[in-house]
Parts: sequence; structure tokens; C-alpha cells
Amino acid sequence: MDTSPEGPDDLIVAVEQMIRYVRQSARTGGLSTAAASTLARLSREGPQRLTELARAEGVSQPNMTQLVTRLERAGLARRTADASDGRGVLVAVTSTGAEVLDRRRAERARALRQLMEDMTGPERQATTTALLALARVIDNRQDTSEEGRA
Repeated sequence: MDTSPEGPDDLIVAVEQMIRYVRQSARTGGLSTAAASTLARLSREGPQRLTELARAEGVSQPNMTQLVTRLERAGLARRTADASDGRGVLVAVTSTGAEVLDRRRAERARALRQLMEDMTGPERQATTTALLALARVIDNRQDTSEEGRA
């Protein structure tokens, strides 16, 4: 068991605190975490079928259908016919949804910047290096797991 002052448990708590702080700073649109995550995925990856979106977000298809319906009512997402399969429906982010995501991203960036302003120079550099390294490792793992599914 790791009993060092900065063991894995301490790091998990620190990451959870940072995520909670940064997420709570994004107020635009009044979106739930699930709605914000779904919109962000659509913005990054483009239009997707409901089944793909539900699987990627780790929710059931009925739950995703309800969420997409709420996003549609708010004008943040839309369903369109899948040109490659007339029976299929794709979900896409709207321009309003993209604007909401941009504002939320700016709010989160501002919150993170404010946190980092309270750090010393070396702490800021170490945090930047660590977060970018974690992001790279996560991306590499996701790429590897996607290749395994293909």
C-alpha cells in the first residue's frame, strides 16, 4: 500500500476536486453533466446515431433518447436523416449548441486559469506538464481500445 504523502488516493481526491471545481464554474445553458458531455462529444466527433452516442456515453438507448429530446427542445441538438441509411437518424449539435459549448469551455478555462494563478511558477509548470501527460496517456489508451474493437 502506498503511504507516501501524494499517493494514488490523494491524487484521485485532488483530480476529483479540480474536476468538480471546473465543472461547477460552467453555468451557461444550465446543462447537466450528461447533457454537456453528449453535446461536447457531438461537437468533437460530429453527428452520430443514437445507439453509438448511448454506447459512447455509457447510458442506455432510452436514456439517450430522452436526453436528445431535451437537447432538441432547448435548440442545442437536432436529429437528421442518415444519408447513408434512410432508416437511420443522426444526432448533431446545432449552432446554438456549439455557442453554448464555447461559452462553457471559456468559463471552465477561466476557472482553471484562476486556480493556476494562485500557484507558484514551478507548481504551475508541474501541473501543466502532469495534466498534458495524463491527457496523452488517456488518448493513447482510448486509441488502443478503439483499435481492439474495430
